[in-house]
Amino acid sequence: MSDSAYIPHREPRSLFVPLRGLQYHVQAWGDESLVTPQRPALFLLHGWMDVGASFQFVVDALLQADGFERYVLAPDWRGFGLTDNHANVDSYWFADYLGDLDALVDALTEAPVDGVPAQIDLVGHSMGGNVVMSYAGVRQAHIRRLVNLEGFGMPRTEPRHAPKRLVQWLDELKAPQALKDYADLDAVAARLTKTNPRLAADKAAWLAPRWSRQAANGRWQILGDPAHKRINPVLYRVEELLETWKLISAPLLWVEGDGNDLDKWWGGRYTKAEFHQRLDSVAQVDRQQLKDCGHMLHHDQPEALARLLAAHLGA
Repeated sequence: MSDSAYIPHREPRSLFVPLRGLQYHVQAWGDESLVTPQRPALFLLHGWMDVGASFQFVVDALLQADGFERYVLAPDWRGFGLTDNHANVDSYWFADYLGDLDALVDALTEAPVDGVPAQIDLVGHSMGGNVVMSYAGVRQAHIRRLVNLEGFGMPRTEPRHAPKRLVQWLDELKAPQALKDYADLDAVAARLTKTNPRLAADKAAWLAPRWSRQAANGRWQILGDPAHKRINPVLYRVEELLETWKLISAPLLWVEGDGNDLDKWWGGRYTKAEFHQRLDSVAQVDRQQLKDCGHMLHHDQPEALARLLAAHLGA
């Protein structure tokens, strides 16, 4: 299988950063010597049931599009990849991702000079896109450029939904959660391409051993805590979210795939048109759409995405 796997152009190294009681795993391409005011550290934040290594293809493509190496950092969120999760955790909370990101930025960038923090460029995909939008609204001084890749958020909720949501969460706490395991890496790669038919075979083969690990019984387990499958008991409050988005001062690049249909996720309860109305809350937005592309933009069209990133981050 290794003979058919994608061959990276830039090899990352692994960092393990202690923060908030966890050992956070971070994929790092390059080092601090590459940082300049025009090319600050670039943070890439992955989505649900993904890992930081997932950005390898767009990191390689960015080198070609931008013409320069950059210091790039892609952490595994808590409970994903090689990052710890707290022992016996039974639920994950959105605010913890913000706390983790804030601690990572402090740990992996230079100390403030005369009270002014070092700036970064910040990119988030899907769940990570939702995190970076909230973070950029409350830590404006940290962010030079902002990118949201398909981080649409969720349907509007109403206070009347709260009791049912709490009941569902309580019931799910009593039910064991599990993820399917696989006989070998070929089966993991097949799982990846089944979920995303646009994913090339060589990229699936490269991702498989970074998206899973072999257990003592010889089978391969996805590097995601099954507790992530439990519903969050806290309602998604759009009005509160938009108050945060209004505070975003960094120029934002929004990128979506033309093949992604929100109706498949939400059954008509939430549309792209509604999302774009929400996006009007942000002061500076460049809206782009990639052709022949689904939700996994960084897998489907890494070269086209890299060109958009290079133009936005170098502007």
